[in-house]
Amino acid sequence: MRIISGKHKSRRLTAPKNLPVRPTTDMAKESLFNILNNTYFFDSISVMDLFAGTGNISYEFASRGTKTIYAIDAHFGCIKYINTTSKELDLPIHTFKSDVYKFLEKTSLQTDIIFADPPYGFNEDEFFKIVDLVFDNNLLLEEGILIVEHSKHTDLSKHEKHSYDKRYGGNVFSFFEN
Repeated sequence: MRIISGKHKSRRLTAPKNLPVRPTTDMAKESLFNILNNTYFFDSISVMDLFAGTGNISYEFASRGTKTIYAIDAHFGCIKYINTTSKELDLPIHTFKSDVYKFLEKTSLQTDIIFADPPYGFNEDEFFKIVDLVFDNNLLLEEGILIVEHSKHTDLSKHEKHSYDKRYGGNVFSFFEN
């Protein structure tokens, strides 16, 4: 895993092999951040990273200057790795060890961008539950977006909040907004 741009550009990170993760590929991540770079000033936004895994997306936002980042994952090893890496690199990432659904039901945090990278094995209802919880609980700030990463075999375009998709190889980023 590599940080693509910003303060820690080209920095390679090696996560423990025993973590149950599938990090976003560098190609897909670079494409996603090219889209976001045209819309946001990274130093003036806040981000929520759901199913954070190794923290790959959180590190990228932090390296680019985002000062408020919340990383949520249910796996203790993932949270421990994110905390260790954040401390080593002096990154402003706040972690929560929690089931993502329970977190979304209870939190009052609002951010500009919510990024969700759930397991590719999720069914459509499980993906839509994330979208519904984000919008029903008003977790996005004005002009905020929810980005859900999923496999090309999943179609989330039927949801009323769906805006558009961007495809990169086998990865798809679905964008949702008010």
